[in-house]
Amino acid sequence: MTAPRPDQPDAFGFAPAFAVDEPDAHTIPFVFNTGHSGSVYPAGFLAASRLDALALRRSEDAHVERLFAPVVALGAPLMQANFPRAYLDVNREPYELDPRMFDGRLPPFANTRSMRVAGGLGTVPRVVADGQEIYGGRLPVEEAVARIEGLYKPYHRVLRGLIQRTSRQFGCAILIDCHSMPSSSLGREAEGKADIVLGDRFGTACAPFLVDLFETELRGRGLRVVRNKPYAGGFITEHYGEPNVGRHALQIEINRALYMNEATLALTAGFGGLLQALREVVVAVAEQTVDLEPRRIAAE
Repeated sequence: MTAPRPDQPDAFGFAPAFAVDEPDAHTIPFVFNTGHSGSVYPAGFLAASRLDALALRRSEDAHVERLFAPVVALGAPLMQANFPRAYLDVNREPYELDPRMFDGRLPPFANTRSMRVAGGLGTVPRVVADGQEIYGGRLPVEEAVARIEGLYKPYHRVLRGLIQRTSRQFGCAILIDCHSMPSSSLGREAEGKADIVLGDRFGTACAPFLVDLFETELRGRGLRVVRNKPYAGGFITEHYGEPNVGRHALQIEINRALYMNEATLALTAGFGGLLQALREVVVAVAEQTVDLEPRRIAAE
């Protein structure tokens, strides 16, 4: 398992397209992933878009990789995309595509009828998160294929390798898929808004014991936590979560209003406190799981 080297730009202009920040020693059975935090926008992509750079960035889980950066010093690898979600979404099936976006015929195995495709948020998105169309015209179908074959598949090979390595080393693996959510997605009632949404695909992707631990520790630091609504976890959580074989996947969505100005994407005073709280949560959960036998995690 290897990630691209920083001094080797790929064919898309990224240097590199994604990276893994490895700890000095992998001491806890966790892998952290931030697949939507990429903020490098190729010139060709910007030229093809009808939107300005700030509008495109509204799809980003901005700064999430910074919120979870402390996990590396705690003994877990952190994988992050540098390419933006508006360019390619690794939290989708590999060929979840809207045929209306492309000139040319999509491969026959492409999933063109999912709800995510209908909403414009397929593997190569048609819209940004607030519904604005990204492109002024159709893309060559070869462009979608190139992004999937050249970026999406290598990304998942490395992520899968991290999970397999962790499972071999510890007897189990816990993938934490890290995201942020616009506060507007949580309804209008301020009192009812969640700070954190934990997604475990309604109990199928992660042992309940582990989800309980995260919820308890988050609530203990004053954060309002709900499960699976409105975000139950996407392709990554569903695909990599196999609790029956000791591989668990949990999606964490963080309310952006806690740590940044959602209009400008600038960090706010809340960032430091949230950074510390998340670090404490990881420490507390790791202390309660690192010595557990895989069978017990699965059985809880």
